[in-house]
Amino acid sequence: MSKVVDIAGIKIGEGQPLALIAGPCVIESRDHSLALADAIRCVCGHAGVGFIFKASFDKANRSSVDSYRGPGLSDGLAILEDVKNSVRVPILSDIHEPSQAEPAAKVLDCLQLPAFLCRQTDLLLAAGRTGLPVNVKKGQFMSPEEMGNVVDKIRSTGNDRVLLTERGTFFGYNRLVNDMTSIPRMGKLAPVVFDATHSCQQPGGEGPRSGGTPEFIPTLAFSAVAAGCAALFLEVHDAPPNAKSDAATVLPLERLAGLLDRCVRIAG
Repeated sequence: MSKVVDIAGIKIGEGQPLALIAGPCVIESRDHSLALADAIRCVCGHAGVGFIFKASFDKANRSSVDSYRGPGLSDGLAILEDVKNSVRVPILSDIHEPSQAEPAAKVLDCLQLPAFLCRQTDLLLAAGRTGLPVNVKKGQFMSPEEMGNVVDKIRSTGNDRVLLTERGTFFGYNRLVNDMTSIPRMGKLAPVVFDATHSCQQPGGEGPRSGGTPEFIPTLAFSAVAAGCAALFLEVHDAPPNAKSDAATVLPLERLAGLLDRCVRIAG
């Protein structure tokens, strides 16, 4: 297994400093993406944390058919390319279909596969064949050890640049339950990222939209870093009540610096 994955100069894995994958859940506009990416980059620079900007060009798994999904593949990639070139940070976004892998790989520095799609063989193979790093979110229906099959599918393409993201172990009482032992267990397969914001989600908790308990984001982030995760994944927004996706679980931008400073201290 590759113990360190390099994403456009940001190294994630064994012996490397803590890294951060962060941004809004979905691309809301070009100006908003540029401003938020630059603000997060500055915070990470002060904290000494490597930063990869994340925003989705299409949220294909929204709770309601009426929910905002994003600008789509073509327009979304154009915005992400602007962020990459203007703010000078690596870029990550989700793909949901095998046909999206190749065009996305022309812009992105890392492809991400959503948790509910982590077993989709054709999608995993298409992502692996691009040669880019691939971050796979562990489905809440998967054990840490079962993710070995997921990793093997990607590596069968000759691509060893795999990350695994923990974002909740199972659903209980309309919330996600986390098991921090999954971090060292999956760490035997690939470097592990911990998604502290989605792990606070209450899927369908507000009927046509997901709810959440964002007050527990720091608790989970600190625990995951102590458990040995190589990077954190955080959805961050400058005005959470106005976020067009996952408003109930995004981390307010003004709280990011304090959270990262403590995480860096925990990581040692």
